[in-house]
Amino acid sequence: MSIVTYNNRSIANISAIPGAAKSLTHIKTLTASSSSTLSFVDGSSDVVLDSTYPIYLFKFINIHPSASQGEFQVGFRDGGSDYDATKTTSFFYAYADEADTTADATVSYNTGKDIAQGTGFQIIADDMSNDNDGCGCGTLHLFNPSSTTFVKHFISRTTSMHGQPASFSTFVAGYCNTTTAIDGVQFKFSSGNIDAGTIKLYGLKDS
Repeated sequence: MSIVTYNNRSIANISAIPGAAKSLTHIKTLTASSSSTLSFVDGSSDVVLDSTYPIYLFKFINIHPSASQGEFQVGFRDGGSDYDATKTTSFFYAYADEADTTADATVSYNTGKDIAQGTGFQIIADDMSNDNDGCGCGTLHLFNPSSTTFVKHFISRTTSMHGQPASFSTFVAGYCNTTTAIDGVQFKFSSGNIDAGTIKLYGLKDS
């Protein structure tokens, strides 16, 4: 059995890593401008969200809310017109404020922001600041959304400027508890609009 090693030059080529995802394909970019929602729907406006890729990646770049302490949220569509796929999720976070006076010493679970077999939108960035310099960034992975056999898992990781103001790191994971394909994903704030920011959708191939 041989041992494979990597240096700083070879690791930059992800295709050199056995078993690594070898293709990251840009599908669609949506840019907010006082937008109530940003939606990615399979087959609409060049969006692909089907069996073409086993994994889909959303990237959030400088998402800015219009309302103070807005909660950035995601919903999933399972064939209908509403983004109300049933979800079970977990939500935990860590934060520290700018004044260095308030901080969570450990990562904390928040039972009030998870979902247990609910159809509402899931919070993925909490109480964001709408100050002129406030925004949030992060990612969401959606796995095998076209499956009609298994539930559909997703993982979100965001970092944002909290309304305190503070650095707020949020971790959310869960699954859409349906064997119907997920064919649409929508992002919005709990109040107000997505004042500015960009969301990019990519497909990841495993070979």
